[in-house]
Amino acid sequence: MKHIHYIVRETGEKQTETVPGENWLRWLYHHPFGKLALHSIVKRKFLSQWYGNRIDTPDSARRIPEFIQSLGIDMDEALLPQEAFKTFNDFFIRELKPSARPVDPDSRALVSPADGKVLAFENLESLGTFFTKGQVFSLAHFLQDSDLTDKYSGATLMIIRLAPVDYHRFHFPGDGRISRSRVINGTYYSVSPYAVKNRMKIYWENKREYSILGTDAFGDILMCEVGATMVGSIVQDYVPESMVKKGEQKGWFKFGGSTVILLFEKDKVTVDPDILHNTRNGYETRIKMGERCGTEAHPARK
Repeated sequence: MKHIHYIVRETGEKQTETVPGENWLRWLYHHPFGKLALHSIVKRKFLSQWYGNRIDTPDSARRIPEFIQSLGIDMDEALLPQEAFKTFNDFFIRELKPSARPVDPDSRALVSPADGKVLAFENLESLGTFFTKGQVFSLAHFLQDSDLTDKYSGATLMIIRLAPVDYHRFHFPGDGRISRSRVINGTYYSVSPYAVKNRMKIYWENKREYSILGTDAFGDILMCEVGATMVGSIVQDYVPESMVKKGEQKGWFKFGGSTVILLFEKDKVTVDPDILHNTRNGYETRIKMGERCGTEAHPARK
């Protein structure tokens, strides 16, 4: 895998992703000596925790201007100016102006919970369209709950991958009641396509947290936030067992690219066709928080 390509939704054009540490990732996941370092050191919690502590220091703020410039981050969207951030992590989890991420108001519209690149599969049997063929998404390992494994058998799956350049807060994709979050401890592999395309089980090997959003329009949506290499932590910022609105903030990831995975009960949502088309052709689609990614599958008659 030489480069990561994705589709720009607005234009349909294919672009190449700028990946910080790209050569390092290739070495770690595709070279014998890199794999040795990966399994002995890089995937361990202590390395990500150590790095997370480093970028929480005032000295880390010096990295902010270069990071903005090298990745072309639009600071006009940020709620606070660049000089207001006292550490790199403060900048990394920056809030945006409300106008920067309008939320689709249509009650039938399911919206993306995060900025990133999205893959979508109408059922769990079709993952070979993007991932290396022969791999199976193991709900039993991912959820570690037999009742939920049965509930989401034949589920529709969305995977929203956040790269370091992205806005790193995540939100609710619809109106509903949100449960408590269950934490499943694990390792800290990268969630870049360099890593997961040939090793899907990273999604159920990494540390992750999931909760259930009960909605009228889309059924019970399982929302899972997955940690990754150099992600300091997953922070949940909502009140469990409360009613929430589409687009409201749920939490954030500290430094590092990471992933939000959505599982929908069978036949509850219709994914937007362009996202499905791009996934079938082996491409992620760039998406923003609040942007429509699907609709209610069987709307009630008015």
